[in-house]
Amino acid sequence: MRQLPKVLMLVENLSVPSDPRVWREAKTLQQHGFLVSVICPKGRTRDQASYECIDNIHIYRYAQPQQETALGFIMEYLVSMLLTFWLSLVVWRKHGFDVIHAANPPDTFFAIGLFYKLFGKKYIFDQHDLAPEMFRVKFGGRMKFLYHILLQLEKWSYRTADLVLTTNESQKRQAIRRGACAPQKVIVVRNGPELAHYTDIPREPARKQGQRFLLSYVGVMGSQDGVEYVLHALHTLVHRYQRRDLLLVLMGEGEQLPRLKHLMHELQLEAFVHFTGWLPRPEMLRYLAVTDIGLSPDPSNQLNDQSTMLKTMEYMAMGVPVVAFDLPETRFSAQEAALYATPNRVEEFAACIEHLLEDAALREALGAYGRQRIRQQLCWEKTREPLLHGYRQLFNIEALSDAAPEKDMVTV
Repeated sequence: MRQLPKVLMLVENLSVPSDPRVWREAKTLQQHGFLVSVICPKGRTRDQASYECIDNIHIYRYAQPQQETALGFIMEYLVSMLLTFWLSLVVWRKHGFDVIHAANPPDTFFAIGLFYKLFGKKYIFDQHDLAPEMFRVKFGGRMKFLYHILLQLEKWSYRTADLVLTTNESQKRQAIRRGACAPQKVIVVRNGPELAHYTDIPREPARKQGQRFLLSYVGVMGSQDGVEYVLHALHTLVHRYQRRDLLLVLMGEGEQLPRLKHLMHELQLEAFVHFTGWLPRPEMLRYLAVTDIGLSPDPSNQLNDQSTMLKTMEYMAMGVPVVAFDLPETRFSAQEAALYATPNRVEEFAACIEHLLEDAALREALGAYGRQRIRQQLCWEKTREPLLHGYRQLFNIEALSDAAPEKDMVTV
């Protein structure tokens, strides 16, 4: 039997297995017979072991400096690149690899890919986000020269890659238009929830803390995520609509967290908001099991208009109706599972929430549609197929068979 290629996955902006897309891809490849290793940063509060083997996937981690300025980001990427390259040599010696599967941001791993191409290795560019757009959202119109450098880095990433993976059709169009990639070189691998995680979740009404309704947000709290719109919408619900029967739970963390907590106090919403920080998945799903409305407040901008929001599909998988700003990829994902507000209009966002709170039948209908759409079209069990197709295409593999995953956690 032909031995399948060995895969080295690189990620810089999240730890593993906390990065849901990277971990799903790694598990899928391992379960289909590939030997998978991962190099990533350590998490701030989790994933802090320098080495772990989880489900027969080798994970190597490094300590990463945390920066919030443009110069700081550059230093962070440089340090991360050096440590990633060093650990890639460790993996090459200990386990070997035939392909580097690099997740962005940043768009700098192509340099490591070029080095290993000298030794016959292949390179996959897994584009999670459009890095130039992300920079522009974070820093506005400042430091345009850095924006143009990011465009060039993205172009080199496309050119170095033997295969490009994107999360949606919007990003695929960018790879073809801006990156001059041949259409057959670009494959869409959507972020889809794993169905097995969304069954038999206990309902615990006490999580509502005595309130009638629970509103939930799950995810990163960065400048591009728009969580402040949720707090302003809640202020409208409490002070204009005179609602005293709801609780907002914000699950996650990010660089905007201190600012959001200050805004909560400024808007006098302490009695209606609960920040949980990052939660283990089972704990997060217990909140969603009793959530009445899931919130996707990502504002319209050059990044979000071309991004697929995983939290939206998390809500849908749990049968939770969604309120979101009307962004192209969000509408593609949710379709009739959401009510949509005009982008960046907080009053409309609040009005959509109020409409759903007052209409139990509509909440039920939207939730049922979302759950069905996930199960039939957008779950990982469906969306992983293009990933496997891409690997078959890249290595001329005729067929892949499932291998039962083994639970084997060792910390060294």
